Amino acid sequence: MTDNDDGQRLRRLRMRSWRRGMKEMDLILGPFADGPLSGLSAAMLDSYEALMAENDQDLYRWISGRLSGRADGPAALAPLLDVIAEHAQGRLRG
Repeated sequence: MTDNDDGQRLRRLRMRSWRRGMKEMDLILGPFADGPLSGLSAAMLDSYEALMAENDQDLYRWISGRLSGRADGPAALAPLLDVIAEHAQGRLRG
């Protein structure tokens, strides 16, 4: 992938993160997309694209569950869900 393709991919993922349809997910995924998303490995970006196809209610349950110590959600997305939940928790602290 070229730098231009990478930039387009990140812009597309950023837009999809801010326009989820469920405000709570916009507020979790939007800031994540504006920050740590650009530092993810290619494999994690692939996982993030797969995550974008998931239902908002499921995503919210999986991420908020991690904030309560539960490991909800598909095992294939677990590492990414952990990173997103950690970022969301950091924003809540401060």
